[in-house]
Order: sequence, then C-alpha cells, then structure tokens
Amino acid sequence: MAIEKVFPMTQAGKEKLEQELEYLKSVKRKEVVERIKIARSFGDLSENSEYDSAKEEQAFVEGRITTIENMIRNAKIITEAEMSADTVSLGSSVTFIELPNGEEETYTIVGSAEADPFEGKISNDSPIAKSLFGHRVGDEVKVQTPGGEMDVRIITIK
Repeated sequence: MAIEKVFPMTQAGKEKLEQELEYLKSVKRKEVVERIKIARSFGDLSENSEYDSAKEEQAFVEGRITTIENMIRNAKIITEAEMSADTVSLGSSVTFIELPNGEEETYTIVGSAEADPFEGKISNDSPIAKSLFGHRVGDEVKVQTPGGEMDVRIITIK
C-alpha cells in the first residue's frame, strides 16, 4: 500500500482549503452540471464545443475536489509551539536583504498546499525556503533561485 503524502499547513491554510472545497461542491459543481444540461439541449454531441468545454470543466472541478480532500485528510497542522523564533522553519516569516545591493524581501514559509507567492507565502519545498531553513538572524546565506544564486542576510524571523 502506498504511503500518503503529508501536507504541512497552518490552521488558516486548512480552513482556506475547506472553504474552497465547500464552494466547489455546493456551487461550482451545480454550475457545471447546468452548463452540461444546456449544451446537451443543442443536439448532436459529437460536434458540440459547448458540451466538450463543460465536460472538461467538470473533470477539472472533480479533480480539484479530489486533490483538496486528499490534502485535508493528510494535513499536518503546524502550531505556534512547533515554530522556532530563533531559526527559520516551517511557519516562519523571514525578512532578508539581498547582498550587496540591500533589496529587502519578506516571505512566510508554508506547506505546498497553501503556497501563494503573490501573497508572500512560499512553499517549504521551494529553493529559497530550503536554503533558509535552520539559519538565524544575521546569517548570510546563499539562496538558489531560478535566476541563479544570490547572497542574502537574514534580518528578522517571526
């Protein structure tokens, strides 16, 4: 039997997934079923692009529901007690400056299930997070990025 992947996340991240799941099941599913019903009324399904599109969306929605249910079922909630104030760990908000030009950036390291780079939340599996793990305020760290390697100095950890 395969071992299920564990999805580390904050309580807020789990609640966000639960809300998305509820929306997909109670609203989106019904919308897609209605689209399929309307598309069927157009007649011949073999050349019906509306029907094909609605079926593709249905497959996507059902796949997302399955994925979210799996993430919730295998969630490991990271508590405040498990977060270190001294070193970078899962759940930490880290501010660092890029050396030598001093550009400051702040990221919160979260599980892959709740990563959202546009909100400053990066996955614990990302190269930046992996480079920062275990380091302390004041440490200078070489960080791997898609654009190449950069040197940073950690300013704060919350």
